[in-house]
Amino acid sequence: MTTGEENYGSEAMGSTNHVQHIPKSPSEISSPSSAFETNPAIDMEITLVNSQESISDNDNGRLPDVVVEAKACDEVEQIGETYFSIAIQVFIPFLIAGFGMVFAGLVLDKIQHWPVFEEITELVILVPALLGLKGNLEMTLASRLSTQANLGHMDTAKQKISIIVGNLTLIQCQAIVVGFLGAVVAVVMGGIKSNDVELDHAYLLCASSLVTVSIASLVLGIITAGVIVLSRHCHINPDNVATPIAASLGDITSLTLLSWISTMLYDSIGTQDWLAPLIIAGYLLAIPLWVWIAKRNLQTRDVLYHGWTPVMGAMLISSMGGLILDFMVSRFEGIAVFQPVINGVGGNLVAVQASRISTALHKQAELGILTSENNADEDTVIFISPVTGFCGKSMHARTTRVLMSMVVPGHIIFIYTIDYMKDGDTSLSPWFVVVYLCAAVMQVATLLYIAHIMIHWMWKRKIDPDNSAIPYLTSIGDLLGISLLAIAFQFLYLISDHDPETGD
Repeated sequence: MTTGEENYGSEAMGSTNHVQHIPKSPSEISSPSSAFETNPAIDMEITLVNSQESISDNDNGRLPDVVVEAKACDEVEQIGETYFSIAIQVFIPFLIAGFGMVFAGLVLDKIQHWPVFEEITELVILVPALLGLKGNLEMTLASRLSTQANLGHMDTAKQKISIIVGNLTLIQCQAIVVGFLGAVVAVVMGGIKSNDVELDHAYLLCASSLVTVSIASLVLGIITAGVIVLSRHCHINPDNVATPIAASLGDITSLTLLSWISTMLYDSIGTQDWLAPLIIAGYLLAIPLWVWIAKRNLQTRDVLYHGWTPVMGAMLISSMGGLILDFMVSRFEGIAVFQPVINGVGGNLVAVQASRISTALHKQAELGILTSENNADEDTVIFISPVTGFCGKSMHARTTRVLMSMVVPGHIIFIYTIDYMKDGDTSLSPWFVVVYLCAAVMQVATLLYIAHIMIHWMWKRKIDPDNSAIPYLTSIGDLLGISLLAIAFQFLYLISDHDPETGD
């Protein structure tokens, strides 16, 4: 074997994440193992060589093992995705998710007048934390599974079952813990606000939260895994479709479950006071079982040990947004219907970007190592300027522009759908539309810029962004969305552009 052949073999075996040149002549082949370098995006055409022809062609009479010709699949003949391919793959799931959030907003607008929500106002504080769980759990699951699929780790039935079952067990464990702590935070914040805590109400909050997050996480986790497996089968990048689909049913499912469970438990107060404590005890006693199952799975063991900080931090950030929502709902009644939409759109778009950046980093190098085309300083790669982030020539800047182009048309579709569903009760004046869209654009632009810096910073410090980035980004999006929406409604009130439905 020549020196050049040795170098080729070492390079081929050293990286499974890049497409390597596969020689076509027998003399160029260093070994069968290097020729069979695994890459899920490559179709291999293998031609067995006739022994007589090979012997005559080979000086030493040795029969080559195989001659391999590599032919890239149609979808990877071009080095990068086009603007159109990214846009079409993202926009359709984005629309589906958006209409899911529209209906969630209509549900929230309806249930805020139910007796249980008017009597136990802490439920309103709990809403953003529960809706944010799709960012903490389901969308993080989508990002994690998308990376595994793109790296070719979910190509066999055994791999799919192991990874999916392990992750469903993990998010069940995380959902119970975070749901319980979210309810406790809501009780504490409500107690600070009213200087009083009623035990029956605290039990109701905790039990409602636990049942909601447990059922919602199981259903959405199964749907998310199915979408990723199907998109992989259809040669669609799961990074573009999985996170919006994961969010499409998240809000409506969580709100529907929360309203139904809380109403049932509210009606049981005074007659079946044991029901809520029994539900809480049952879920808390089940935690060790889920931990034991997740710990035995190699795919989820590391996340089980180190994945709690992001979901806890995100839950606290979302709860602060809930406190703002609780205050603003009492002042501007119409704000509730728009809250899931503005928060969900920002969270969905930044989750797509986060998932794509995470996958790209996993493909380029090992955790902790940053690479760049021009060998730039690592801090320059992490802390980019806004101009570079939005107008640069990199793959991520291009995706940023595609995602930003969806904000205005998407929100126009969603808010006018809300107006139509409410029979015009929202009175969408030109001032309202302009101010609302400004708030939405500002929210998404801020999130996309933060996403680039946060994910690269995490990668440099050997923190897997697939497990940690999306919870922070979606919770920051919730806080930004509620805050900007509150500022928009306050501004509209000050210029007297309001009606009985949207302001005092």
